[in-house]
Amino acid sequence: MKITFLGHASLSIHVKGVNILVDPFITGNPNASNIDIEELAADYILITHAHQDHILDVETIAKKTGAKIVSNYEIVTHYGNLGIEGHPMNHGGQWNFDFGTVKYVNAIHTSSFPDGSYGGQPGGFVIEGEHKNIYIAGDTALTYDMKLISMQTKLDLAILPIGDNFTMGVDDAIIASDFVDCDKILGYHFDTFGYIEIDHDAAKRKFFEKEKDLMLLEIGEFIEL
Repeated sequence: MKITFLGHASLSIHVKGVNILVDPFITGNPNASNIDIEELAADYILITHAHQDHILDVETIAKKTGAKIVSNYEIVTHYGNLGIEGHPMNHGGQWNFDFGTVKYVNAIHTSSFPDGSYGGQPGGFVIEGEHKNIYIAGDTALTYDMKLISMQTKLDLAILPIGDNFTMGVDDAIIASDFVDCDKILGYHFDTFGYIEIDHDAAKRKFFEKEKDLMLLEIGEFIEL
């Protein structure tokens, strides 16, 4: 499983020969100017919620690649009305895709499209695929529901927002990593704009002091599990 950081909360995941994008917000992110969405491969696009900084490039990429949208019912319906195929889910449900099993789990946040229309309830994803399991939290506060994940799935990686203000910050993300019982963390949703800028060294040190590994990738950098 190869995971590439595309900036903000955007990810590219390659597993079992399948290309998955998560929350593509690239053309609106000046920090991601080195990423060309015309070159991105996508068989699926996973969307945690409907805010613009998570869906900006969904329509363009989906129509170019033929990617299938995976998200809550309301988001999938929205894109279905634009002629884009999707697979609707809701909290607690899971589905066996060709790349692995996906479960849609709780997140505490808001969710509306840029025009203010309802975007369903926000969520995160637990993906079990190719003998590696990951948790993509989406935009969320720290929530006790995260404990349920570790009761069912042994994670190899937790992808957590750490920018604070709109989501949990570093201190709460450390507790979240305890809740999901995973000491290998990929931080995201940080530095894109002023409200969520962080001190990288201080964040890594706090995780290290708790015997955890916080990875903060450069945009375009990847890890392999």
